[in-house]
Amino acid sequence: MLKDNPYVGAVGRFLIPALFLISGLGKIATPALAQGFIGSAGLPFPLLAHLAAIVTEVGAGTLLILGYQSRIVASVRAVFTVAAALSLQHNFGDQNARTHFLKNISITGGLLQIVALKAGSFSIDSRLAMSRPSNG
Repeated sequence: MLKDNPYVGAVGRFLIPALFLISGLGKIATPALAQGFIGSAGLPFPLLAHLAAIVTEVGAGTLLILGYQSRIVASVRAVFTVAAALSLQHNFGDQNARTHFLKNISITGGLLQIVALKAGSFSIDSRLAMSRPSNG
């Protein structure tokens, strides 16, 4: 059964943050473009928002792929993803913005699955849990 297959969860836990890593590395490569987009959305402090996006995308992406502190990281990233959707893709008259908004909301659903179901067998979290002495 799929629920008994640890590979399924590991693949899912890898695919969601892969998007964050690629996006974060893009923001590092093209800072003026990213800051210009943030500024064009009317957000204050584009440089600060740009740096926060890089930290959460690259940092959270890496931690989720490794499966370290996955529930906390997925929770933080879920909040950030919803905030980005609401602040950057709120023009529903624009089909592209609407699509990006829905994509972010869908990604948040995947992140909440990680919060609910933990990182899975192939993760640092799982290894740490196995190395802790039982209280029984």
